[in-house]
Amino acid sequence: MATERGAAARKGPSRKQQILSAGALGAVAGAALAGHRGRRAGLLGAAAGAAIMGAAEAVARARQRPGEIPPLWSRILASGVLAAPVGWAGGRLSGAGPLTVGTVSGAAAGALGLRPQKVALGPALGAAVGGAFELRNRAAEPAVVAATSVVAFRVLSALIFRDPQVSMLAERVHAEELPFVVPLESRGRYVGTGYVRQLAQVLGGTYTADAADVGIVASLDSLAGPEFDPAQVDPLVREFYEHTTRFTLDIVPEWRLWVRPGYLLYRNLLARPLGQASVPMNQRETQRGIRSRIDTIGAPDDDVVAVRGWIRSFADNDEPIYIGIYTTYRHEGRGYVSVGFPLPQASFTATLAPAPRPGGGLVLSSRSPLKHPGHYLTYIDSESRELTTAAVQGFAEQLDVYVEDDELRAEHAFWVFGLPFMVLHYRIHRKG
Repeated sequence: MATERGAAARKGPSRKQQILSAGALGAVAGAALAGHRGRRAGLLGAAAGAAIMGAAEAVARARQRPGEIPPLWSRILASGVLAAPVGWAGGRLSGAGPLTVGTVSGAAAGALGLRPQKVALGPALGAAVGGAFELRNRAAEPAVVAATSVVAFRVLSALIFRDPQVSMLAERVHAEELPFVVPLESRGRYVGTGYVRQLAQVLGGTYTADAADVGIVASLDSLAGPEFDPAQVDPLVREFYEHTTRFTLDIVPEWRLWVRPGYLLYRNLLARPLGQASVPMNQRETQRGIRSRIDTIGAPDDDVVAVRGWIRSFADNDEPIYIGIYTTYRHEGRGYVSVGFPLPQASFTATLAPAPRPGGGLVLSSRSPLKHPGHYLTYIDSESRELTTAAVQGFAEQLDVYVEDDELRAEHAFWVFGLPFMVLHYRIHRKG
């Protein structure tokens, strides 16, 4: 049975299918690059492109170890292959010259790099490449300009930025191989406050809405490790984590000005349509009231809570703020907290390491020299349940919960690319 299950989990595109797909992309790119010279040249270009990409894919896959992603050189080559037909189409539709095509291609490649330095480098390098083509030949083929701009950007950024802010970590691996990832996705396009109820139908466990007297973790003792002794935590802090539903939380968001325009776009175009990760912009929004509850799923034929979903929403209309699935696990004598934020067919996971705070507080942070803490974006295959995961090194957070003047306080700080962009200040009160 185990062998059959393992074989089913590994089901995916065969190496032959991968090579054929790469060859097809190469054929399209070759035709785009050479087609301006005539039909015969286009056919020869397509054949050459198919042969080159097929051979490159075969070599890359042969050298690829299980769970690894293809090597950098093959990914750079693939990005150029994808850019060629897009550049061809854009040039034909717009009539843009090499300078414009190069600038737009570089800007697109830089935007995909996410890091602010890459975002700035992309259009600048693209403009330089496009300008060079324009000086030499104003009628330069857009497909050639686009592919050259993207490949030049990928090569230069790989040389300059040695510490990737987003990098592929694993491809098509079992969930057991990535214990720091919460492999729970949304089956629909909208997550929303009913996610845990829908998940219970999939998992077959006992669903409890707005569970009474439950915490986001079962016990702080599960987080014990060489650097953290749960016995030193203030009883009030421990109670908050183990019995979260006994408390109410007042939140005051503090956003850096530079991030506000980008966040507004993200919130309106992505977060709200997804029903996930839509943090209030200011204190005025929080005055609408915030509802906090924990929905649970009990293991089949058992009283043990298998899933804890902390759901925050606006009290007036139940609009989702976030839906987080809280889990703990142990690795090499240490305990960690992993919070999974379900997305359509994917999950964004924050894995945090515990540390003591003077005075009995508890700090959970992804800014740790340990291997597991960090943020991970994972695609989950709906049939095989295999994970393809990217590590998002450019994102970091730290949650600091402590007691001050006999009251609970918390600061939840976030960084992107090393720049602080938001702090959520909490005042935590016992209900009633």
